[in-house]
Amino acid sequence: MIRYDLKCAEGHRFDSWFQSSSAYDKLAAAGMVSCAICGGTKVEKAIMAPRVSTSDKASVAPKAEPASDPAESPAPKLTENSDTEKMLTEMRKHIEKNATYVGGNFATEARAQHLGDAPERAIYGEAKPEDVKKLIEDDVPVAPLPFTPTRKTS
Repeated sequence: MIRYDLKCAEGHRFDSWFQSSSAYDKLAAAGMVSCAICGGTKVEKAIMAPRVSTSDKASVAPKAEPASDPAESPAPKLTENSDTEKMLTEMRKHIEKNATYVGGNFATEARAQHLGDAPERAIYGEAKPEDVKKLIEDDVPVAPLPFTPTRKTS
């Protein structure tokens, strides 16, 4: 696993874990890495210092000096207690309580509802980027969620 400090086109900074460097590259190229704050998909790696572990517990890395230019100061990282994190947690709870999880059938279900072939109801799930693009082109109202659904079918 590898952790990257990321930055979106709006200047929001956040971090995320990836299976590998190549996994990040594939997800980013597919537009599947989104900002944890605004949901934007134009995300790039931010400059970060590597974290090196040593076996010598006595050696402690010196703290970095704060940037003298306020524009160079990194934005605060999301923590479990941040207002944004609390808002996302509440949003997840609301969606999971009031919508039906349709898993990988999201694109099919959303299209059927849009065409009137299925009863209208609140749904959420997963879809491939190319399927989402087709939904948007066909004016099917969809929106990305700023979290990964916790319920998955096996």
